Amino acid sequence: MRVTEKGQVTIPKDIRDRLDIKPGSNVDFVVAEDGVMLVKNGDTSDAFKDFDAWARSVEGIFDTNGMTANEYVDWLRGPRDDLDHH
Repeated sequence: MRVTEKGQVTIPKDIRDRLDIKPGSNVDFVVAEDGVMLVKNGDTSDAFKDFDAWARSVEGIFDTNGMTANEYVDWLRGPRDDLDHH
C-alpha cells in the first residue's frame, strides 16, 4: 500500500467487508514495537489492545507442515517468473 501525501492509505475492500467497515466507521490502530494492527473501533478486546500480548497468545498454533519460515514464504509466493534462474 502506498501512503498519500496526507498520510492516508486505502483499506482494501476485502478487509473492509470482513470487518464491516463502512464510510463513517471508526477504526483504531494497535501499535506494537515492530508493527501495527488495524481494528474496528469497539471490537478491541483486552487481548488485542496489546499486539505483543496477542502475538504471544497465538504463538505456536500455526502449522507449516514442517517447513521453515523461509520455505513457507517461498511456498506462499509460488514460482517467480520475474527472476532469473541460473
